Amino acid sequence: MIFRFVFIFLLFSVSAFSQDNYIKHTISKGDNLYNIAKKYGVKPKDISNANPDAPKILKLNSVLLIPNSNPPQEIKSNQSVTQINPTSHEVLAKETLWGISKKYKVSVEDLKKANPSLETEGLKVGQQIVIPSEGNLVVQKPAENAQSELVEVSREVLQKETKYAIAKEFGITVAELEKQNPEIKNKLPIGYQLKILTSKEKADNYKASKANQETINTVNPSVLAADDSSVKKDSTTVIRVSNHSELIDQLVINATDNIGTRYRSGGTTKAGFDCSGLMYCTFGNFDIKLPRSSIEQSRIGTKVNTEEAQKGDLIFFKTNGRHQINHVGMVVEVIEGEIRFVHSSTHGGVIISSTKEPYYERAFSQINRVLE
Repeated sequence: MIFRFVFIFLLFSVSAFSQDNYIKHTISKGDNLYNIAKKYGVKPKDISNANPDAPKILKLNSVLLIPNSNPPQEIKSNQSVTQINPTSHEVLAKETLWGISKKYKVSVEDLKKANPSLETEGLKVGQQIVIPSEGNLVVQKPAENAQSELVEVSREVLQKETKYAIAKEFGITVAELEKQNPEIKNKLPIGYQLKILTSKEKADNYKASKANQETINTVNPSVLAADDSSVKKDSTTVIRVSNHSELIDQLVINATDNIGTRYRSGGTTKAGFDCSGLMYCTFGNFDIKLPRSSIEQSRIGTKVNTEEAQKGDLIFFKTNGRHQINHVGMVVEVIEGEIRFVHSSTHGGVIISSTKEPYYERAFSQINRVLE
């Protein structure tokens, strides 16, 4: 009798521990390890380790254990606190922040506080947002005094400059730059006077740099203004960037945000992409112009071995028995020799696939590094 009691107690303890440390996720259409990990804020490898018996290709309606990445956190005295319950809402097509606030009887302001990304990125279909209400504690970081004072700077667009480089110069995102200057959303005209709200420190640095450049040009008028753009092309057409890691991460996020978008021959918008159109559009969002077709894209950059593949590289295939390259994707993850890539496929639209899948293993052609 005592043995049975001890056994039941241990079984209950293990069960409670599992519930505290793991979340159950049911596989739905379009799910893959990468976007599931992104959704729960964990690494794909953590999910693989928690599910050692799970098949490489996820089965519809099967259940994965997701490591709980949100353990209770200690709240410091100098941090403001908002009471919220971890209720989530999946954003549907045509929904607005105002409509969601009315549905759950919360203010738009509270929704933005609970979901800081809404301020810069807005609502996206399929996005999971937190709905605030009375319940658990969510910590909000106090505003830094150094960033509290914003100054408007007038900045002229120079030749070969990019939105990404200008935004980085002033410590803001491309989305914020476009929001402050709606006229540049589709194009960045040379000579256009940007109005940029930035911190006093960034504004002072820009003014000092501009004054120094004007002094150089006065002493020697033949010296051209320095091109501080973080994206330049050399003779090999490999694009060099000053903050490689940040740009690569943004490219991957931008591409994978289109997962679920349908395939469309010649498509370069969210209405539908073909394979090279997805790459063309993704890089174009950061003012990096790629050729339009997959075969032309395969001729830029530097070829690398599969063992050297990195996130952000372009990966090329010869599908359907073709003798020349006709398909392209972007590497999003490399784990133990397996290369996972985002691409727009004719049968599934924008998805993430793997070189371990027999079809792509046979069709693989090469990997090109276009960013350094």
